[in-house]
Amino acid sequence: MPKLAANLTMLFNEVPFMERFKAAATAGFRGVEFLFPYAFHADQIADKLNAYQLDLVLHNLPAGNWDAGERGIACHPDRVGEFQDGVDEAIRYAKVLGVKQLNCLVGILPQGVGAEQAGATLVRNLTFAADKLKQEGIRLLMEPINTFDIPGFFLSGTKQAVELIKQTGSDNLFVQYDIYHMQRMEGELTATIKANLPLIKHVQLADNPGRFEPGTGEINYRYLFSMLDEIGYKGWIGCEYKPKAGTIEGLGWRAEHGVA
Repeated sequence: MPKLAANLTMLFNEVPFMERFKAAATAGFRGVEFLFPYAFHADQIADKLNAYQLDLVLHNLPAGNWDAGERGIACHPDRVGEFQDGVDEAIRYAKVLGVKQLNCLVGILPQGVGAEQAGATLVRNLTFAADKLKQEGIRLLMEPINTFDIPGFFLSGTKQAVELIKQTGSDNLFVQYDIYHMQRMEGELTATIKANLPLIKHVQLADNPGRFEPGTGEINYRYLFSMLDEIGYKGWIGCEYKPKAGTIEGLGWRAEHGVA
């Protein structure tokens, strides 16, 4: 049976962030994830994880000025120093929080920067981060994201992610496979997951259209959950969706899909 992690950035957002850990545990989740921990002291979050016996499955590297619309800086040639500092900060948090994998949001292609230059910068930054994280026993992930929701996002497909892994030559760089994003960009979910299973170390879900919970759209999640079991996927599945009518009210999808 898949291991489901509540994405606390998206779920239980009717309560303050630090209260969402209790809400997730009460709802039956044993793992959580979220975008960023950096607005809080690491010990504050660690106390919540310990109190409610939750695993923190994943969080992201610092991604620039999120409130201003930045979605990562790894492909920005003029921000390499900031990126490297962010890797160090993420490692400090991960060691306190027991996180074994961190995700890199690569960012939107900057104005005036060509794709070739951005790509070369990204490869260097991913290589740097993968090496630093490996020294600490932490995996580096990267996530392809659809360009309908985030126009100009530089990493938008599975093949591109696999090629980046080859270009870095790293054995510590993997794919965070978001079913919603990849349904929008490329489809062929089952074939793509099976073909790239050794490189996929984290999966996220939401239905399409709308990015709501499973069962609200076109994706056959009952089939996908069974398929992931059959092919031996052992990682977590992050529930990164927008609750259509409130988080608790919408959690019935788990039992309906056989993953309660």
